[in-house]
Amino acid sequence: MGVKESPMTVLSTADEGKVLMDITGSEFGVVTKVDPEEQVAYVDPEPGLANAIIQGLGYGDAGEDDIRVPAKSVATVTDTELRVDGTLGE
Repeated sequence: MGVKESPMTVLSTADEGKVLMDITGSEFGVVTKVDPEEQVAYVDPEPGLANAIIQGLGYGDAGEDDIRVPAKSVATVTDTELRVDGTLGE
């Protein structure tokens, strides 16, 4: 279905289960939950295989150690990933 790119990325619950990537293409984690009202994605940096599958099916939830990623940091959204406009973990 392609890529949606805009100055203001809008996150939705359909983005849950997608992989978060940084600008260099490094995988950072899996989106566990999206708060569409606050426009924030919660990302598990170490999801493990079972949790990644659960998130991919849309049945997961945000955990205590999840990282909060505001929509303004997301540059592009595809069918499988969210890509931030900078590098993560530096």
